[in-house]
Amino acid sequence: MRYPKEVRGIFLERPNRFIARVALQGREERVHVKNTGRCRELLVPGAQVSLVPAENPARKTAYDLTAVWKGDMLVNIDAQAPNRLVEEYLPRSGLFSQPIRIRPEYTHGDSRFDFLVEEGERRHLMEVKGVTLEQDGHARFPDAPTLRGVKHIRGLADAREEGFESWLVFVVQMEGMRSVAPNDETHPAFAQALRRAAAEGVHVLALGCHVEPLEVEITHEVPVLL
Repeated sequence: MRYPKEVRGIFLERPNRFIARVALQGREERVHVKNTGRCRELLVPGAQVSLVPAENPARKTAYDLTAVWKGDMLVNIDAQAPNRLVEEYLPRSGLFSQPIRIRPEYTHGDSRFDFLVEEGERRHLMEVKGVTLEQDGHARFPDAPTLRGVKHIRGLADAREEGFESWLVFVVQMEGMRSVAPNDETHPAFAQALRRAAAEGVHVLALGCHVEPLEVEITHEVPVLL
């Protein structure tokens, strides 16, 4: 996945979850944050950020904030990136023995899941979660309580009982992570639901990325610690 262009700025403040104030080329710019999550450990005053020009020139904000440096590590925080990356990755992933058809935004029961993957007669229901929280070289999810995430996990477990293969896929939007694990401290209900679903046969997969300001690509699997 590539961005067409980027510029660098310095993060100043996030007055709300959609907007950030950034110092850019000697002026202050209001930019759109492409992630409504907290990202509190990343978006700190003085952090260097990567901005991508907006596709619509008439938009009120001229740039999207897509990545931030945490020390020497670049973290992509574009919430739309994980789905695009997984859709690119699945045909070459080696997870399937037959050609696949990918159907995004598939509704099953009372939830909408990111993908239905059809492999011959087999149907794989997938939900994708982007991971941006790092603690001592390990990735954690979520960085804030997510009732929607718990609902998705329960839906995946129910779908498996109905004959689907069910997958929860973590996309780690930074490099060098040694593992991915549920964040018990932040949301114990999510962690409990994930462990229960995995014990019931839901596949839990974590994918690591190569991250640059202009390009992000899934490159390898990361161990999941439950």
